[in-house]
Amino acid sequence: MRTTRTFRTALLTVAVAGLAATALPAAPAAAAPAAPTFLSAGQWPASLTPWTAGPVHKGLPEDGSVCTAGTVPAKGTRHRDFRTELDTGARQTITVAPTTAKATALAAELRTALATCLDRLKEQEPGLEGVSRYHGRVNVEEGAHVHSIDTSYPEAGSTDIGLHSVGRDGRTVTVLEWGQLGDLDGAPLKGFRKTTGTAVAKLH
Repeated sequence: MRTTRTFRTALLTVAVAGLAATALPAAPAAAAPAAPTFLSAGQWPASLTPWTAGPVHKGLPEDGSVCTAGTVPAKGTRHRDFRTELDTGARQTITVAPTTAKATALAAELRTALATCLDRLKEQEPGLEGVSRYHGRVNVEEGAHVHSIDTSYPEAGSTDIGLHSVGRDGRTVTVLEWGQLGDLDGAPLKGFRKTTGTAVAKLH
């Protein structure tokens, strides 16, 4: 009989323990990581007219990006366009890669795409002339790099300047594009470097 009582006691102990475990509040589920933050309109270099920020869209822009089209994956990517009342526009694209290693590889591919962009444009557009320059690293998070592409069509007498940058924070990569009519002398390179630093710093 002692064995029976011991067995019953053991069952009761297990049952009480089970009830106690059931009564404990469930541990809160881990919160999903916050989505990377985009630049605001006022964080772009000052222009003659105020910047206006468009909505944030998932995926790649329909019209593509001149230098990085075909490099950025649609999955994990969002973008936002900005404009002024004059001939100045900008775009920020943010991609969250599955791993840090893949983000590192994507950032390297994007830097190559910017470095080779002018040569590819010349192949596509006969008569196009231009100068591509690398303007160094911005020391923020895992780093950012700034490029400029100065293009012209001598026959048409038109010139365009584009400033571009690629930066990374962990497994998040951002690309900034800024463009207007004119040449590099009239572009806010110093301000664009500051904007690049701000963009990468506020991703997370």
